[in-house]
Amino acid sequence: MKEGMGSRQTGKILERWISLWRYRGFILGMVGREFQSRYLGSLLGSIWAILNPIAMIFVYTVIFSKVMRSRLIGSEDTWAYGIFLCAGLLAWNFFAEMLSRCQTIFIEHANMIKKVNFPRTTLPVILFLSSCINFMIIFGIFIIFLLIMGKFPGWCIIGFVPLLIIQQAFAMGLGIFLGTMNVFFRDIGQIVGIVLQFWFWFTPIIYPVSILPEKIKSLLAFNPMTQFITSYQQIILQSQWPDIYLLKFHIIGAILFLTAGFSIFKKLSGDIADEL
Repeated sequence: MKEGMGSRQTGKILERWISLWRYRGFILGMVGREFQSRYLGSLLGSIWAILNPIAMIFVYTVIFSKVMRSRLIGSEDTWAYGIFLCAGLLAWNFFAEMLSRCQTIFIEHANMIKKVNFPRTTLPVILFLSSCINFMIIFGIFIIFLLIMGKFPGWCIIGFVPLLIIQQAFAMGLGIFLGTMNVFFRDIGQIVGIVLQFWFWFTPIIYPVSILPEKIKSLLAFNPMTQFITSYQQIILQSQWPDIYLLKFHIIGAILFLTAGFSIFKKLSGDIADEL
């Protein structure tokens, strides 16, 4: 009996992947259209995709490190705090964009959901690929900055890849669940924005964990983003490969959230169109 249920579940998952592959042209087309729509009507067009991250990195590194003379405790490097800040902020923004946009994705595409026949699971995939493109542009510019400043950490930079995969899987799973619930309870969208603000300050992005009292450190251990952010910062500042073993619960959580998110969405997908 259990083997039969397992086989059916595996078959459903395989069927979803096949469906996504069949609609790959639609997915890629939507990703390209979304990227273009961001800068539609502007004089510089997609050049803003490069200028915006350059400005952000300039502010967080040059302004904080040189103008405001912010220093990272325990380091004599004048650039350390700016790089520390960028490493955390870039990853956090990637996470926050995925989560915040996921929880409104079905409402934003209400007309398409009601009028066009396509696999609804393509919408989170489109959002994921679109956010990946934005992040790769910003992160690529950050790497160029590190190379110019002689602060590139070396091959351990590849350690960002497994961390980001786990992080964004968690964000997508949680985002799909919230996005599904937001269709029926619109207050969720407002609550998520408030929670993200508190979550940001409860995550060691602009301050190192080392300066906190022991009681606060123990509380931060319950924040799933703490280990991600500190791992990114260790890669960039200490050229230290991340300890994936410390993320074992994050991996399990990401799988559970993805499974639960897609399962709830699949179960309520018929009611979503009616509610929209």
